[in-house]
Amino acid sequence: MPRACGGGAASILPIRPFAPIGPSTLTSPAAGWSPPGIDTTVPSVARVYDAILGGRDNFEVDREAAQTFMWHIPQAKQVAWSNRAALIRGVQYMVRQAGIDQILDIGCGLPTKQNTHEAAQEINPATRVVYVDNDPMVLAHGRALLANNENTTVVTADLRDPQAILDDPVVHEYLDFDRPVGVMLIGMIMLISDDEGPDDIIATLMEPLAPGSHLFITDWPDTGDPAQHALSRACLETLGNGWARPLDEVRSRFQGMEMVPPGLDYIARWFPEDPEKPVAEFEDLESHERTMMAGIAVKR
Repeated sequence: MPRACGGGAASILPIRPFAPIGPSTLTSPAAGWSPPGIDTTVPSVARVYDAILGGRDNFEVDREAAQTFMWHIPQAKQVAWSNRAALIRGVQYMVRQAGIDQILDIGCGLPTKQNTHEAAQEINPATRVVYVDNDPMVLAHGRALLANNENTTVVTADLRDPQAILDDPVVHEYLDFDRPVGVMLIGMIMLISDDEGPDDIIATLMEPLAPGSHLFITDWPDTGDPAQHALSRACLETLGNGWARPLDEVRSRFQGMEMVPPGLDYIARWFPEDPEKPVAEFEDLESHERTMMAGIAVKR
């Protein structure tokens, strides 16, 4: 069964009142707008993340979930932006240092400041990026954002069905699996339960890809830190999933492939383009800086 940090579903805290975040931080789409295919009474991962980041593409239910996150962990916004910073650093490494010019970003979420294609194409304008998400709102916004970008597209699919992603004709139109591909799972694996087989999902994604392909993951470790458990409780309470896992399990996601220096590390200490960069000692990290780790591995 899925493992919930903090002791399982029975120990999940009830929703607590939280001071409104305010319109300057969290704003909604136009009043009365109800996009087709979207249940605005149920929070979605993409929209809650957007709300935590201070975005505009979310609904009241998503903002309520964001408030719950911030009740459990007041630094939730810093955690979300830290994850975004890791995304940018990882993309820059893959494109500039590893020469990757094809990226499959699964669970991409809603557009925000410096998206994957922008970070990649700033370095190599010919980089092809395929975004994948199961939220119809992501598809709508992605298509609008990318209307004039011939090297980038977005498809609707679910990480839980990796073969469908690999078989998608649009994915094959943009990406050549006979050449190295960068696969990105940023803040996604913690949302996959043990019963859904996260390792099997990743193995399926990586199996058909050419040697030299890269796997880029950010994930939640469980080393006993209270902030790690707080994030998991908030996610389980609002979205029904979200599990921090022991370090050995987080490492296992890389399928035994060769890790890029500095290996798997906390985002505050993770600089793949400068692995010798002086960084804070583990003991000096603030609690919320121990909630997320990042790593990149290479398929040989």
